[in-house]
Parts: sequence; C-alpha cells; structure tokens
Amino acid sequence: MADAEVIDVLVVGAGPTGLALACGLRLQGVGVRVVDRRAAPATTSRANFVHARGSEVLDRLGALGDLPERSVRAMRITTYLGDRPMMRVRFGDPGLRTAAPPMVVSQALVEDGLRRRLAELGGAPEWGARLTGALQDDDGVTAELSDGRTVRARWLVGCDGTDSAVGAAAAISAPGVRLSERFLLADLHLDWDLDRAGTSGWVHPDGMLGVMPMPDPDGRADLWRLIAYDPDGAAGEQATGMPDDAADAAGTKATADAAQWAADAYGRRSRLTEEQILDRFRAILPGRTGRQVRVLEPVWLSEFTIHRRLADRYRSGRVLVAGDAAHAHAPFGGQGMLTGLGDAENLAWKLGLVVRGLASKALVDTYEAERRPLAAEVLRGTANVTKVNVARSAAGRFLRDQVLVRLFNQPWVQRWATFTTSQLWVSYRSGPLGAGPGERTAARLTRRVCVGDRVPSLACTRADGRATRLHDELGGRWALLVPPAETGPGSVRPGPDDVGPDVEPDDVEPTRLSRTDGVPEAWLVRPDGHLAWRGTDPAGAGPWLAGLLRDGRVR
Repeated sequence: MADAEVIDVLVVGAGPTGLALACGLRLQGVGVRVVDRRAAPATTSRANFVHARGSEVLDRLGALGDLPERSVRAMRITTYLGDRPMMRVRFGDPGLRTAAPPMVVSQALVEDGLRRRLAELGGAPEWGARLTGALQDDDGVTAELSDGRTVRARWLVGCDGTDSAVGAAAAISAPGVRLSERFLLADLHLDWDLDRAGTSGWVHPDGMLGVMPMPDPDGRADLWRLIAYDPDGAAGEQATGMPDDAADAAGTKATADAAQWAADAYGRRSRLTEEQILDRFRAILPGRTGRQVRVLEPVWLSEFTIHRRLADRYRSGRVLVAGDAAHAHAPFGGQGMLTGLGDAENLAWKLGLVVRGLASKALVDTYEAERRPLAAEVLRGTANVTKVNVARSAAGRFLRDQVLVRLFNQPWVQRWATFTTSQLWVSYRSGPLGAGPGERTAARLTRRVCVGDRVPSLACTRADGRATRLHDELGGRWALLVPPAETGPGSVRPGPDDVGPDVEPDDVEPTRLSRTDGVPEAWLVRPDGHLAWRGTDPAGAGPWLAGLLRDGRVR
C-alpha cells in the first residue's frame, strides 16, 4: 500500500450526481477524484427534465451556465384520446420565489455543464476506470480499479447507478419491486404537425404514448423524446445473460447473494434490437395518435422495465451511496436526476466539513437521515404514477381516463402538481438538524418558514452595500441573514473551546447579509439553502453552529 494514491474523496460515477458532488466538495477545497467505467462521456439524452429545485442546485454550484438558453420551455402537457384533447396541464413557478427555471434539456448537456464547472474548480473525470474492489478500515478505503491502479481515499462515494459496484462492495442492498412490463424509449427526428410548445400524451388501449420536444444541438426543430408502453409488442431476441454492468456488480458483491441480486435486478428477458424498436415506433405513432407521422433518423433507442428500489442504508463506515445507487425511480415526473442532485448537494457540505476537520464524523449520518425518507416519499409518488399509466383493467382505465383526467383539468390541481414535481417543498424540519416539536406545530399553524425548510433566494445586501440574492452568496458556504439594524461587525464563528479538541473550526464563518424583507429575525442558512437556525440575536447562531460541528446533530 505504500505506493497507493491518496485522496480525500473518491467518487465513482461521473453522471449528474457524481459530478455535482465533486463540484460541491471542490467548492470547499476538498481533494476529489471522479472515476467512471464508461470509455467517454455519454452523448444520449436519457433524463431530459430538470425541475426548479434541480436548476437551483446547479446554480448554487455555478454549473447552470447557459442551460436555460439551450433548453426547451415545454411547460404544458396535453393528453389526447385519439385526436381529442382530454386534459391540459400547465406547469410553472408555483409561487415559491425561485429564479431558477424548470427546463427540458438533455442529461448529456447537464453533465457537460457540470464537467465544465468541475474543470474550473480543478478537477476532471477519469474515464475507463471501473471499480473492481474496495476494502475499508478505520482510516479510509482502498479501492482497486480495472486498469490496475490502487487508490487510497479517506471516503468512497458510489454515484454509479442502480447496479452500483460501490454499494455491492459495501454490502449495501437495494431491494425493490418490478412495476411494469416493457417500455420503449427513443429520441427521434419526426416529420409531423404536432405543436412543440408542450408535451403531449395519448391514452390508448394498447398502452400510453408520450412525446416531448427536445433541443437539438444542430438547431433542427424536429427532435422528439418518445416513451411508449409496449407490453404486447413484438418479441425480441432472447438475452444470453445479464448486462455487463450487472455482471460486474455481481463480481464485486461482497455478500453471498451477489449473483442473485444482479439477476433479480435485470433477469433473463427478451430484448429488442434497435431496428425492432424503430419498427415498433413506426407502428405505434400513427396507431395511437391517429396522425400522419414520417419517422426520420433516430438519435437514441432503448427499452426498459420499471423497478422501484431503495437502498437499505446510505452509509457503511466510510462508504456512501447517492443518486441512482441509492434509489431507482420510474421516469415519470423527472424525479430521478432531481433527487440525485439533491443528494449530492446535501452530502457535499456535510462531508466537506468532516474531511476538512471542521466537524464530527457524526454529521455524515444526517445525510441518510434527511435524504432517505425523502427518496421513499418520492418513490411512492412515482410508483403510483406508473401504476396509473400502465393500468389495463377496466377499473384502472376508468379511474385514469375519466376521473383523473377531469381532476387534472382543475387549476388548483395543476398548481399542486407543479409544486410536487418541483421538489421546492423539500424540508428537513423533522430530521436531526430540524426544528423541535413546538416550532414545527407553530409553523404548520402560521405557514411561516421553519428550521429545516428551504429558504427562497431572498433579496438582500452585502456588507459593502451591494444588492444580491441569498442563493448567489451560498456556493458551498453558510449565510447569516440579519435585519438592517444588525449589520455591524460581529462574528458567529465558533471558537475551539466551543467544539472540542477534535475539530478546528477556523474556516466556518458565515457570509453576513442584510435582509430587505422586513423580517426582524436573524436566519442562519445552510449551504444547500435550508434554514439552520433563527433568533432575534445574531450572536446566538455561533453556539448553535458550534454544537452542530461538535456533535454532528442538534437534537
């Protein structure tokens, strides 16, 4: 081990979650390496919707860039029965004061923006490096890579997908259930007369069909994302074994049920060739829409079945999982990438403090305590949407086609849907860093922001008098919002005597901002934009922060 490379954090997986985590850690000066088993960055779209909270996370990381300008603002969903519109749902800002827009944008572009931001912060993914083994001890993790290198890291984080090699090596299981038969997925150039101002869907006895306009790097206005339920479609070629990724996961499993875990996840099933998928769409499009459609060249073709999975834990010693490695979602509602970005931001500020010696390792446990219950709640929602979309019984189709269609035409239901899918509602008020029972009760009665809730990007002023917004001042740092009368000098940095001998808190000084909303309170805001502490005297934030760094929790 004398010649092993040493790094603070090794991140396995260079998708949105892994790249966002690496950016969040680099913002704090933490040494990070990102490795990925793929030979090069993905160019296919895969996930294609970033909700408002995801845009906020990217913005705080400095990775939003020109994505809003490169995206399509398809904020309307029209559902048809044949050629008759049955339901129109409009999405938009649900009144929670966010300047970050929801976007229809390729995951490949999101990853590109994150890679460019990581490069600005001094990092870059390493491609063609597969994790083949990991062994941890009290001080760190020794990871073996497929190219023969050994990497010694203080922490290992798996952001490597549903067949996570990191989760397998740490014996973190992700049990789940299958929710559907085969879906077909494609990005196709189409010649037809459908309006590109929104997403469209068709209810049909053979299965649902959804189409969404996609931005095209070549500037063409004919690229569409298609998803179709095809349980009774043409049979494909019998798979000769599980996908390579699943086999690799089984090969790195540390437990006896390794091979069975991977086989259960993927199974031996018939798979269509790309030409068969394209032929199915040539038949499905006119058959389910009643429109004349000319299918041009494909960009990407795939098939999948939907499984709902949730890791039984997010941490095993010095090994953690995040994103799809921790939870697998149905694609409906665009919640998978969104939840992964939230995982990354939550974990980054906590792990960064611990790695830098500024906080107790117990702080890392609050990552699972805050994020796993959220993932379980989101999974319940996406699973229910899946069951509605694939319903084939008479009762299920009546509920979907008659009851829910009428319900979703109501404006208040559309506002609720926008609010729910945005994840701007996410709160940690019941977690170990949240409010006490009394404040939670008061917040429910008064509807005021509670400790643990997201704080909007409020207008405020810097110490030099320049106008700014709260989220623009975070970027991996804490912020202390104070009333204008409290803008004088004063530090809330906890001292060494406050936090104990194992922590050096010399670099936890929140940015002091003067609030302009007239609220006569001081608010300490976490790096991820959630309220950490409130009080009438800004000096009270120091002891609170000291307790967090010392104990890793506040209740």
